[in-house]
Formats: sequence, structure tokens, C-alpha cells
Amino acid sequence: MARERLVSAEAGAQDAEEAMGPALRPRRLQEYVGQKDLVERVRIAVQAAKGRGEPMDHVLLHGPPGLGKTTLAHVIAAEMGTRAMVTSGPALTKAGDLVGTLTRLGAGDVLFIDEIHRLPAAVEEYIYPAMEEYRVDFTVDQGMHARLVTLPLKPFTLIGATTRAGLLTQALRSRFGLTHHLDFYGQEELEHILQRAADLLGVKIDSASVTTLAARSRGTPRVALRLLRRVRDWAQVKGTGRVDAAAVTAGLALEGVDTNGLDELDRKYLRTLARTYRGGPVGLETLAATIGEDSDTLEDLVEPFLLRSELLARTRQGRRLTAAGASMVGERLEVSDLFEP
Repeated sequence: MARERLVSAEAGAQDAEEAMGPALRPRRLQEYVGQKDLVERVRIAVQAAKGRGEPMDHVLLHGPPGLGKTTLAHVIAAEMGTRAMVTSGPALTKAGDLVGTLTRLGAGDVLFIDEIHRLPAAVEEYIYPAMEEYRVDFTVDQGMHARLVTLPLKPFTLIGATTRAGLLTQALRSRFGLTHHLDFYGQEELEHILQRAADLLGVKIDSASVTTLAARSRGTPRVALRLLRRVRDWAQVKGTGRVDAAAVTAGLALEGVDTNGLDELDRKYLRTLARTYRGGPVGLETLAATIGEDSDTLEDLVEPFLLRSELLARTRQGRRLTAAGASMVGERLEVSDLFEP
């Protein structure tokens, strides 16, 4: 069984450890690091809604995983003085699942639906009146005995999160009052998040190690926290108990994370593109078959960081390696084989 990717931004089993220790997630807006424009928009919306005694507008958050969408939902609920209920699109397989969830919401509560683009069409139809008029209409019985039952709902705020905003229907997207794209985090923001987490976890760490971990975190807080927990473990078992340069180097080397934040799957992708296909172009399905990975895994979890780092290019003809990508895996290819922006 393959181990879980440490640098994947997807939530995984390793993140369960966070729940067993001190809560690392910020609880209020003033504790939330990064996404300054979004935080300011949310702050204004919260203050305005509380001033009117109404629930906050529905919010749609889209962007790569691991950037704090779930955290922000809990923060908004805390700022509004209500509670947050968390679910996901794949979990709401039938209309009854959604209706049961909606009817349990109290006045002003926050309903967070992760991967909202994966809501079945039949379920999505029930969300429209719930968002606009705080009611749910559903049909009971069949044929001549069928009748429409309307259930009133308490006013609530729906926060939807998606990594694929383009898959949302226009009808659903248009019903959100506040829509925002989350960006990757900068070096200083990640350092702030890591230092705060280290303080909460009681981890002794020097500033140079914080800087190194932030640089290898792929611009993603979830990845940064995973790296911190892994080097903390190495320092506790193999080192002095303090996270220093030696602990960071050895701990991440054990996990296969290099100085650029790439793991073995990233490097395997680049090596295959360089050695087997001479830098490309090559189609995604062909690459996936050669590597032995699912194409969706490569497209959603591997390629975004390689593209952002300018190690890979997506062209009409297929995937192509850049000069930086070839250098990363130590391959010398003809200049004509490489993509030039």
C-alpha cells in the first residue's frame, strides 16, 4: 500500500493528528493569516449582517485545496456567533440527505459544503429555494396521491467550496452573494503560520528552520503544517528534540521531499516526460498510463504546482517540459524539445 503524499494539499489521514493536539486553526478573523482581500470583504459582510440582525450572504470559495476554505467557514460562524455544520457534495447523494441537514440548522448557522461542484443535479435543485427563500419543497407519494410539502427553514448562510469552479452550474453560482478565489500563500505568510503552529504545539524551532519549511510548503498552509509535524517527530525520536537545520534536512529527506518541495511522484512525472518522451509534447492519458497513476490524480494534485513553478507547460499538443523542469531532473535535452514561454 502506497503511503499518503506528504506534500498533497488534499486532506488526508495524517491531518487527523491535528485534531488530537491543540487546535491549530484560527478561530477569529484577526487570527486568520493571508488572503487579505477576502478577509476584508468577509469582515465588512459580517459587520453589516450583524448590524441588520440577518445571516451573512452566501459565500462561494474556489481555489486549490489546502488554502483555508474550511477554516474560513468556521471563522465566519464564530464571528457571527453561530455554529458551523460541515458536509461535502459527495456525501449528499439524495435529496433527503440535504433536507435533513438543512432542517437541523439554527437561525444564522453556517452550512459549509466542500466540493460543492460534485452535488448531484437532483440534490442541487433543492438548494435554490433554500438559499433564496429559506424553504424546501419536496414531493411525497406518487401518481394521483402525490402532493407538495413545503418545509420552512431558519435563515442560514451557505458557504460552498470547490477546486473546480468551472464545473458549477450558472444557476448555482449566481445565487452566491460573495465569490472569491483563494490564492497560494507567500513565504512570510507561511512562516507566520508555521511559527504560530509551533508555539501551539510546544515545538522548539529556530527561525532558519521555519524559513526552510515555508519554502518547501508549495504555498499551501496544509502542506506546511504536515511538514512541521513530520520534522517534529524526527527531532523527537532521532534528534535533540529541537527542530533545527539537521532535523529539517533529515526529516524531509526521509519523507522524500526535496529542497524545491517536490516529492517522488513529482520527480517521477518530470523524469518520465524527460526520458521517455524527450520533453514532450505528450497527452495526459499517455503520461498517466506510463507512470501508473490515475490521470485525475496527476491533473489535480501534481500538475498545478509544476505549472506554477514553471517546470511544466500545457499546450494544445500536450504536456511539455520547460528548461527549468529538465534541469530539475538533471536531463540534457535539445533546446527544440523544450517549451519556451
